[in-house]
Amino acid sequence: MELFDKYDLANINKQVELLGNEVVVLASKLAKEKYAKLAFSLIDYTSLATEDNERKISAWLNDLQSVFKKHKDIPKVAGICVYPVFVATVKKTLEYPEIKVVSVSSGFPASQTFEEVKILETRKAIEEGAQEIDIVMSVGRFLDGDFHYVRHEIETIKKICGNIPLKVILETGALPNIDSIAKASILALQGGADFIKTSTGKQNPAASIPAIATMSLIIKKHFELTNQKKSLKAAGGIVTTDQALQYIAIVKHVLGEEYIDSKWFRLGASRLANNLLHDIMPGWDNDSKQNSSY
Repeated sequence: MELFDKYDLANINKQVELLGNEVVVLASKLAKEKYAKLAFSLIDYTSLATEDNERKISAWLNDLQSVFKKHKDIPKVAGICVYPVFVATVKKTLEYPEIKVVSVSSGFPASQTFEEVKILETRKAIEEGAQEIDIVMSVGRFLDGDFHYVRHEIETIKKICGNIPLKVILETGALPNIDSIAKASILALQGGADFIKTSTGKQNPAASIPAIATMSLIIKKHFELTNQKKSLKAAGGIVTTDQALQYIAIVKHVLGEEYIDSKWFRLGASRLANNLLHDIMPGWDNDSKQNSSY
């Protein structure tokens, strides 16, 4: 199909297999303390729980901010990611303007609602103060082969976002193979996505080495074809420092050191934060016993 012809998907499959075999060695070459700190600065610190409310979100965010106040050498996270109804709460509570306010939107996490609702929810999130928007690709329509619709819907929502970065979640765990992850990545980028993202974190498997390798390679190929530089977000099930370093190693190897920056690469996580802090600051475990939210 012409949508994908220029991307050499057969070669992408071969490269993904090679990267999967090399990832442990690539990650072992990273200086752990340096890249643990960098990983912390890439986090979209996330709360997307059914039981979230304004009081809980405020307390959760204040706990994080207390870390920054106590430990001046700890880098700030890249973003705070919440449901649209809590964007105003984050805006009111957040004391660090360099941290982006991120909202999921468009029927997250299933994306099974009307296009008009997706548009309205995105517009409302932006009106509330969201500085970045995360949506889920219409996975059901993609699996049914309705590729033009999937791309059109992303284009429509990107028009609502304008200059506000749009992250498109592929829900890679629901996609059957590397070929489908590659095609979903291409459609999202062609539709105007600023970031492509692995997972909602609501489905297993979530982020994976093959998914990140595939998406990195498609971003590289997309740049070669269009001269458009796009970003990447790994999210879902990322808990340990070693996991984070493996994803960083792949991105660094495929896209270069410049990509290890929150403008180009993010990690969607919350539980990861405490493990990174443990590696950045020995003795963090004792310090953090008073706070169970990390």
